[in-house]
Amino acid sequence: MSYSDLQIWAIILGLGLGSYALRLSFLGIIGNRELPEWVLRHLRYTAVAVMPGMITPLILFPQATDGQLDPVRLGAAVATLAISFWTKNATLTIFGGAAVLFALHFTIG
Repeated sequence: MSYSDLQIWAIILGLGLGSYALRLSFLGIIGNRELPEWVLRHLRYTAVAVMPGMITPLILFPQATDGQLDPVRLGAAVATLAISFWTKNATLTIFGGAAVLFALHFTIG
């Protein structure tokens, strides 16, 4: 389906306005108020919730293998989780997971 230039710009403008409205509703309306403790407690887990949601599809349905489960990526994910639980250090987890991914890629193929 082909869109005209006017339709494309309308979509871009609509998405921009929607994004602005979402941010304004949170930051503009309650930005100067003190948030309750339960809200702050839940906001601390936002990054922890978003990262697995972004990474899991890359592990279970990698585009490089046309969506087939890949033992290299699965092994690197398991190793990364183990490093994370063992060290509790984000930097070591990232670099350790990357090292395992490259090592498995070159040994298993």
